[in-house]
Amino acid sequence: MPSKSAASCASSSSGGLSVGSTKCKPIRKARLIRGKAFAPASAPARVKKVIAWANRIRNKPYIYGGGHGSFFDRGYDCSGSVSFALRGGRFVSSPMASGGYMRWKRPGRGKWITVYSNPGHMYMVVAGLRFDTSMTTGNGPGWSKSLRSTSGSFSARHPAGF
Repeated sequence: MPSKSAASCASSSSGGLSVGSTKCKPIRKARLIRGKAFAPASAPARVKKVIAWANRIRNKPYIYGGGHGSFFDRGYDCSGSVSFALRGGRFVSSPMASGGYMRWKRPGRGKWITVYSNPGHMYMVVAGLRFDTSMTTGNGPGWSKSLRSTSGSFSARHPAGF
């Protein structure tokens, strides 16, 4: 059941009036339903595309080096899967290995997208969900609500404005 503030925001965002002092913030968390991510309505179009493209490969098998020679492959490793998803949002023009993402775009966490990488592994968090090839269901790329500990072992990067 939505809270009073959520109901107030819903009515004001749909054209109704709200006389309360509730500040309506855009919902920045994606939903995860049966392994598939659904972008929040408030997400920018490019973020929605990243989520849609990640969903396209979420059941593909893990293949070391998969997705490196071409965005389209029969299976993906960690960096191949992140590259594929980011290609959907037009954030990369070619696949990169995890080490390359350590210097990609801007340092730090993003508003919508954060890529975490080190020389041996990488994953990303999009609208509050983790897209990864480990610690998820299945043996390849997938979504999870649980976030990993980065404790300084991963470089956090994001595209400007996202």
